Amino acid sequence: METIVNTKKQVYHFGTQKTDGDRTMKNLLGGKGANLAEMSNLGIPVPPGFTITTQVCTTYNEIGRDGVIQLLKEEVEAAVAGIEHIMETTFGDNKNPLLLSVRSGARVSMPGMMDTVLNLGLNDDSILGLVARTKNERFAWDSYRRFVQMYGSVVLGMKPETKEDEDPFEEIIDRLKAKRHIKLDTQFTVQDLQDLVYDFKDAVKKSTGHDFPSDPWEQLWGAVIAVFNSWNGDRAVVYRKLNGYPADWGTAVNVQAMVFGNMGENSGTGVCFTRDAATGMNEFNGEYLINAQGEDVVAGVRTPQQITQIGSRRWAELAQIEETDRLNNYPSLEELMPTMYKELYGYQEKLERHYHDMQDMEFTIQNGKLWILQTRNGKRTGAAMVKIAMDLLKEGEITEKEALLQIEANKLDELLHPIFDTKALKRVNIIAQGLPASPGAATGQIVFFADEAAKYKNAILVRIETSPEDLEGMHVAKGILTARGGMTSHAAVVARGMGKCCVSGAGALKINYKKRTMTVGDHVYQEGDWISLNGSKGHIIEGKVATMQPSLSGEFGELMELSNKYATMQVRTNADSPKDAKIARDFGAQGIGLTRTEHMFFEIDRIRAMREMILADTVKGRKLALEELLPMQRQDFEGIFEAMQGYPVTVRLLDPPLHEFVPHQLATQKELAEDLHISLAAVKNKVAELQEFNPMLGHRGCRLGITYPEITEMQTRAIMEAALNLKSKGIETKPEIMVPLVGAVAEFESQAKLIRDTAETVFAENADTVEFTVGTMIEVPRAALMADAIAEKADFFSFGTNDLTQMTFGYSRDDAGKFLSVYLENGILKDDPFEVLDREGVGQLVDLGTKRGRSAKPNLKVGICGEHGGEPSSVIFCHDTGMDYVSCSPFRVPIARIAAAQAAIQNQ
Repeated sequence: METIVNTKKQVYHFGTQKTDGDRTMKNLLGGKGANLAEMSNLGIPVPPGFTITTQVCTTYNEIGRDGVIQLLKEEVEAAVAGIEHIMETTFGDNKNPLLLSVRSGARVSMPGMMDTVLNLGLNDDSILGLVARTKNERFAWDSYRRFVQMYGSVVLGMKPETKEDEDPFEEIIDRLKAKRHIKLDTQFTVQDLQDLVYDFKDAVKKSTGHDFPSDPWEQLWGAVIAVFNSWNGDRAVVYRKLNGYPADWGTAVNVQAMVFGNMGENSGTGVCFTRDAATGMNEFNGEYLINAQGEDVVAGVRTPQQITQIGSRRWAELAQIEETDRLNNYPSLEELMPTMYKELYGYQEKLERHYHDMQDMEFTIQNGKLWILQTRNGKRTGAAMVKIAMDLLKEGEITEKEALLQIEANKLDELLHPIFDTKALKRVNIIAQGLPASPGAATGQIVFFADEAAKYKNAILVRIETSPEDLEGMHVAKGILTARGGMTSHAAVVARGMGKCCVSGAGALKINYKKRTMTVGDHVYQEGDWISLNGSKGHIIEGKVATMQPSLSGEFGELMELSNKYATMQVRTNADSPKDAKIARDFGAQGIGLTRTEHMFFEIDRIRAMREMILADTVKGRKLALEELLPMQRQDFEGIFEAMQGYPVTVRLLDPPLHEFVPHQLATQKELAEDLHISLAAVKNKVAELQEFNPMLGHRGCRLGITYPEITEMQTRAIMEAALNLKSKGIETKPEIMVPLVGAVAEFESQAKLIRDTAETVFAENADTVEFTVGTMIEVPRAALMADAIAEKADFFSFGTNDLTQMTFGYSRDDAGKFLSVYLENGILKDDPFEVLDREGVGQLVDLGTKRGRSAKPNLKVGICGEHGGEPSSVIFCHDTGMDYVSCSPFRVPIARIAAAQAAIQNQ
């Protein structure tokens, strides 16, 4: 990992013989700037430019606009002069103007989350020079109207007044199209484009009270500052939160000579991938537009054409377009510009081999010359991520360790999502066809606005096209559907990055935001209507469709085997039923780290006996009720032990306070009184007696077992009898009994003696034994401090980091939601401590408890069973602490297995 060092150098050059960066410098130059420098070093045609470092973004937040301009002025002016020399143009000149693009570039890919300005440097004088130089009046004025529109939106803040309103610039465009009876931007005449420029400027003056800036240097500084500001814009902040990127990273700014894809029919622009970002197949693919600029492709305003001939034919089949029509109107780049395609194909091969990963590239063709504008490791779905890593391994491009390190552990969660039931799909009504932008299955209710996606539990966000402002709603929605845009549109790229099902470019949809309707043919769908999306086929389906669990095999299985080869820490599961245990075993769990016995008592046939035990006034009464529960507990344990096939199973004794099991509604209390033949007053009195001011710190955990030892006796007996029953059938078991909430050595000693004595009684009754261990959950800070004394008596430790986090911070998990979001927004906390283990505080207690425990018992088995056990960065911490295992929910097991392997590799 690169470390940023403070440097007086603020500006780095690329695309020239002076290129002074490379791909190892992405923390300083941002991913885009580092890769532009790297491509320059490789001899790939990159338009010359310079990168303002990420450090300057941080400095800007400290010293403001005027200070940062003063800081950069000398270096930026020299860098612009360098571009002028190479391009043989002059910035702001009225005869031979240099035009620039200004783009953001964080150290990680954040597609569409920050701002871009193209064609910068145009004004009423330089436009004449551009016309004269290019002898292409239409191109020049098209570039000018694009610049005013983009600068007005990005830098000057021209936005729709309400979400139902159209973009103010697009509204002007639509009025002119209606007046001229045309549909496409390419149908505008030169006069139309000139009218748009001045109409746009009038709109800016009316909205802002200021003239549109004509000074190129004022334009440049305005764009640079806008990019810095966009680092803290709403959409960038949301994206960082969703992906866990720190706010203090900042963004670089890349200033580059413009090359033009809108200079006519021998020019164009596009986005391509060295492999399929949705499936991972080793197929070069992408989209392009003739006579267009890059934003046209990703914005989804025009549905682009396919780069390869194979891809074009597949697209035509989906869109039901005849081959003759396809060749005449939608030819692939391979067919239309074979020389350009061949050159582009060579660069994509070279870049993938160089980076040893799938690349996402942007390119522009200007008058028959190809320029590469960007390359980066491409966003991909979870399925594609696994396939690409395993294929690159088999192709000899990467090692086994590199294959594992290419995996983003959390993205494996996508592979575990339900898919449509194949039987149900035979009976559905497919109402429209779009592009399969991001695979998966989604069923939900239609919403048309991103900020309303949370109004339904299952929402499908339906948009004409999405924009970066829709990010939060896209995250909330189950699926995304757009009428415009291709496989590289904003909706498609972001959805794949999120692992969301997405269908894009469904041209049959007519969406009316003001009426909140989606029309397909003669049928009108209202907001709230149910639809389903098949992201693998591009199908839009009427109503709900049943789902099923996916089958996991092939590359996924190979990847999991690879993780076993390198991981040194085991991964167990938290499971309270045989069903959960079996799911976890199928995912490769190596035991159970937490079985919560209280969950077994809430089923209808058991809660009555549990309540009878609680309401009993004598030990005899409680034992009678517990005898009813004994066979039920024994049956549960038999199923769980059998599902684990001889792997260790840690059973936590009863933990929650008893008031959680009694009824609190009057009607339910009456039913219980009648059922147990006692008075309603007796039930009410008992419920009131059990009520606690602070249940989390009250009569629970080992305190229950000490107060009511008969509970511990019953649970121990059920565990041992279940193990013996399975032993008689030839099934191996490894029970581990865990005492919860210990804070004093004597608490553990008391419960451990009772457990061992009860086990000996059961063994004597059955004339047989099984091996078992007795340990404790370290979840009280005092237990971590007393770990050496407790370890002398205990066989194992399991850190319960859920409660340990609550007690260390003094935060209630149930109430922290009222303030945690504010803490995270204001940087008081970097992460939610209930999601990501707090290394600085809670982590110190975990590390201390582990070390002190092993100082008393060197071979002490140590694990973690809180929810942190399935969070990748927390798993790495557990590995670094020297734990024997982590335990997590069944569906997090594959994620934890990869994280454990990555931790072992990184520590080697």
